[in-house]
Amino acid sequence: MKKATGEHISELNEAKTVMRELEAIIASSYDGLFITDGNGVVLRMNAAYERLTGIKADEVVGKNMKDLIDVGYYDQSVTLLVMEKKERITITQNIRGSHEYLVTGNPIFDGKGQLFRVVTNVRDITELARLQEQIKKTKERTLQYQTELSHLRSMQMDTKDIIFRSQSMEKVLATARKVANVDSTVLITGESGTGKELIAKLIHGAGKGVKQPFIKINCAALPEQLLESELFGYEKGAFTGAGKEGKPGLFELAHNGTLFLDEIGDMTPALQVKILRALQEREIMRVGGTKPVSVKVRIIAATHRDLTKMVDAGAFRDDLYYRLMVVPIHLPPLRSRREDIPMLIWHFLDKYNKKFSYNKLFSAAAIDKLTEYEWKGNVREMENIIERMVVTSSDDELSVEHLPEYIRKKTYSPTKNMKMKEMLAQAEANLLADAYQEYLSWDRVAVELGIDRATAYRKARKYGLCKK
Repeated sequence: MKKATGEHISELNEAKTVMRELEAIIASSYDGLFITDGNGVVLRMNAAYERLTGIKADEVVGKNMKDLIDVGYYDQSVTLLVMEKKERITITQNIRGSHEYLVTGNPIFDGKGQLFRVVTNVRDITELARLQEQIKKTKERTLQYQTELSHLRSMQMDTKDIIFRSQSMEKVLATARKVANVDSTVLITGESGTGKELIAKLIHGAGKGVKQPFIKINCAALPEQLLESELFGYEKGAFTGAGKEGKPGLFELAHNGTLFLDEIGDMTPALQVKILRALQEREIMRVGGTKPVSVKVRIIAATHRDLTKMVDAGAFRDDLYYRLMVVPIHLPPLRSRREDIPMLIWHFLDKYNKKFSYNKLFSAAAIDKLTEYEWKGNVREMENIIERMVVTSSDDELSVEHLPEYIRKKTYSPTKNMKMKEMLAQAEANLLADAYQEYLSWDRVAVELGIDRATAYRKARKYGLCKK
């Protein structure tokens, strides 16, 4: 009997030791622990739970979780969900309406498989949510800075970076300087390669300054849905493939700066409506969003298309056209300001001599040929040709022989003592030849020149421009 009593006391002491250890473990846990019985009645909680939630044990111990929800302690109970599902469950819980908590309820079953206890682990995620939001905003700012930096690196320019001596370009720059210090919308028109982006940067740099963002997008380079998300941004989950955290659009990235919409004539009618709203209301809506975002952005648009004809044809909204046409600037093609061509030739020659450590020169005859050339691709075409000549020629003097064949070939031009009829014929042949060089199709030439197909082929054969 004594032996049995001694064993009992020893087991009792051992149990007390285990209980003290469990008490110490529960008390020392940094996470909150909250325990109920199988019916949802609160049995106990540790000090960490009191610290995290501000709820004291004597407020809730002995009470049922359903009653505590009814009086506003909790917005929902993971304990009740565990009682229903009989499995571990994690939810976000709001306690007393002030903080958010991540709570995980764990069921404990007795020897008969009945729910005996529900132990809930509690963590305050209010600070975590704040940090997540801060990280999101930091990522957005980083994206903004990266986007701005890529543009600002090319923004260090002034009037000296635009090479000209013609009066037509002087008028263009005079207008650009006048509008630089106001926020009026500018529409820059002109053929491809005339330097529309340079003028846009000049306006921005002289007005907003290089410290403000200059954001450019080519409206012809992206499909409609992608262009919309790039311009206006999107909320998380807005569409398949959308980023988990959403993304700010270029309107937001250009806030307080300039958004340059290149090739706006290629924008779809649906997007034209949204651009018009952004201009009128000075706010945008992210894709998948429900709240408008205010933006303060100066819009400079550009196109090589004839928007007037597009408006007449119903291909471009007239209300957007007039919104963009507050200050129109037209860049003349290079062939209509031939006095600028020699200066540009020497400018690009000097640029690529320095870049590749050469010391090459153009012959006078080569410069004459380049000056006579029509330059359908304008300044961009000229720069490409001069770079090609510099890097592919083994001679220090770049002569007529080094020019591309289509520039070297004989061109139609009036000569002394030529009769009017002959001059008109040569001008007509020259026009047909240039049009074919650009479009590479006599059918397209007929459409662009406004003549029927048969006439185009007949005249092409007449002047030896085609073999058909």
